[in-house]
Amino acid sequence: MVTVNLGMLHHVLDHVYGAFMHRTKISPPFFSRGWGGSKLDLLEKLIKQLFPDMAGQNWPPSLIRPIWRTVWENETARLREGFFRTPCDGQLLAALPPESHNARVAFLMPKSVPTHKISCVVHLAGTGDHTFERRLRLGGPLLKDNIATMVLESPFYGQRRPMLQYGAKLLCVSDLLLLGRATIEEARSLLHWLDSEVGFGRMGVCGLSMGGVHAAMVGSLHPTPIATLPFLSPHSAVVAFCEGILKHGTAWEALRKDLALQKSTMTLEEVKERMRNVLSLTDVTRFPIPKNPNAVILVAATDDGYIPKHSVLELQKAWPGSEVRWVTGGHVSSFILHNDEFRRAIVDGLDRLEWRESPL
Repeated sequence: MVTVNLGMLHHVLDHVYGAFMHRTKISPPFFSRGWGGSKLDLLEKLIKQLFPDMAGQNWPPSLIRPIWRTVWENETARLREGFFRTPCDGQLLAALPPESHNARVAFLMPKSVPTHKISCVVHLAGTGDHTFERRLRLGGPLLKDNIATMVLESPFYGQRRPMLQYGAKLLCVSDLLLLGRATIEEARSLLHWLDSEVGFGRMGVCGLSMGGVHAAMVGSLHPTPIATLPFLSPHSAVVAFCEGILKHGTAWEALRKDLALQKSTMTLEEVKERMRNVLSLTDVTRFPIPKNPNAVILVAATDDGYIPKHSVLELQKAWPGSEVRWVTGGHVSSFILHNDEFRRAIVDGLDRLEWRESPL
């Protein structure tokens, strides 16, 4: 009788998928155009500005004014799609590609229920999630629990993708920082709009993989308690690009040549060390503890080839009171098989919040 180690199979599936996606010549690697030059210097500065007084900084954010169209509605629910001008301004707006200047959202909410009795969760995009569909499928069944779903299309993705970019393969390292910084600004403005203009009773933010890193940052910076739900997420992009499978999909030689313009001899290890230093800016453990850490639920996979266990546990350790839930699987299989666990975490995270007071 042959016994099969399912954990190993899940891990192997991640590596097979990663080899197909990142080691073949089907698509270019990440960062094939290098570091991003002066734009990278600017982004490092703009992200460091988040750290000195993150908890109370820049709140309230710019009030957005979405323009909506109804996609469908029935007796119990309505799906709308909308767009708004990104709240990013100044140097951040100038650094964004023109295609990313307008943000796009999908908004699924129950009908015939007072908004102060509805919860709403903002869903942020994982790597390669260019459309609304997967996140709407995740949020749709939660309508029965009176939970609305707001899906944000990331800068550099979907209809916001720069013309020269192939799929999700960002051209420069600076684009990764820019995507993250802009996503944080847009998600914070969305949460402010949902709170001040719509008046939901409880709110949260979630995301898978890269989207979970951004969700953790947004939840950390929010001035009031919200449910913060990172799924299959590292504590930092360093882990994804320097330790996990994505290291095989990174254009290390292009990055080395770019740095060699400043210093004639540059070893691969020096290039990787520079990458670790740059991406350390995405380390969520440097961010403040969320206002209600008990409403932070991380869902992680036991055999994830992209996200090692130590990375998940580092964030839990940095945010005492947060909870980690483990699902059996790898990164790819858990995306497919464990949506019910993600939904359960959303419901439980929201249940750990107080309802806002009913409007008079």
